[in-house]
Amino acid sequence: MCTSSVRCGGMSRPRRIPHATVARLPEYLRILVELAHSQHDTVSSGRLADLGGFNAAKVRKDLSYLGSYGTRGVGYDVLGLLDEVREALGLTAARGVVVVGAGNLGRALANYSGFEERGFPVLALVDADVDKVGTRVGQLEVRHADELPALVIELGLRIGVIAVPSATAQDAADRLVSAGLKALLNFAPSHVSAPPKVAMRRVDLARELQVLSFYEHQLGTSAPGEPAR
Repeated sequence: MCTSSVRCGGMSRPRRIPHATVARLPEYLRILVELAHSQHDTVSSGRLADLGGFNAAKVRKDLSYLGSYGTRGVGYDVLGLLDEVREALGLTAARGVVVVGAGNLGRALANYSGFEERGFPVLALVDADVDKVGTRVGQLEVRHADELPALVIELGLRIGVIAVPSATAQDAADRLVSAGLKALLNFAPSHVSAPPKVAMRRVDLARELQVLSFYEHQLGTSAPGEPAR
């Protein structure tokens, strides 16, 4: 039975890549892009490990899931491996993004050029507040959230970003799912549910600060100007 090859019986099948490996692929991508820009032709697993803060054995294991094993004494072809990582992440074509919520966070996300540089152009910004509809954020005009289904089709949107308060986060998710999107990124500081076949990721900046606070406390550090603990 075929479980992990790129093609099985003449049909393309998704590779089974562990979640932990998937989480590291964007870091490999970043490193490989930098190496390509600096004209490096090859890179060893040890060098990738050093640049990414991993260990070499883990790097080799991760890349084996992509079908890439490198060449002993030479390493990995940078451009070839870059293509494999991009393919695994589904980055062979740009994926249009819509941001729901034209508040401070939503506007900042819509204005961030780094998304487009990595293949995720923000093509639409929507809000249910009629006072915000029609205002401009960079090159985008804020559209009403009721227009989501039409915008998804018109602009070929693939990913929805939730940038609204907790109280309206579930409604935003429901609108995005109803519009046909299968990938959501939630910035609201609350749990949002979605159907099983919808991929959902959550980014809670306050929670990350709380985790940092724990480690800072464990280190026994003092604030600038305070006596050492």
